Amino acid sequence: MTADSDVREIASLLEDEYAHAILLHTSDQEMSAPELSEACDASVSTIYRRIERLQQYDLLEEQLQLDRDGHHYNTYTARLERIEIELVDGTFELEITHRPENAADRFTDLFEGLR
Repeated sequence: MTADSDVREIASLLEDEYAHAILLHTSDQEMSAPELSEACDASVSTIYRRIERLQQYDLLEEQLQLDRDGHHYNTYTARLERIEIELVDGTFELEITHRPENAADRFTDLFEGLR
């Protein structure tokens, strides 16, 4: 994919009301797809489609959560920190800055969920 098409794809994705809302809601807390469905007033299938698109650009992180009763589900957290678009010599240059993943925190959360 060229930088110009990346710019169009990212702009289209961020313009989408559900993708936009998912990023906003998950920027400060982990949320499951059903929680996002309720918060965004959208069907769960719509939310999963947007999650998939956001994950294509690594804008959304997925974490596996375990309930005490042994069931599991996924939660999502925004990874987007910044998008920079620069016009240089007739072409767009796109730079996406992601929030760092914190594997240690995820492991601790998973372990504490098993107690």
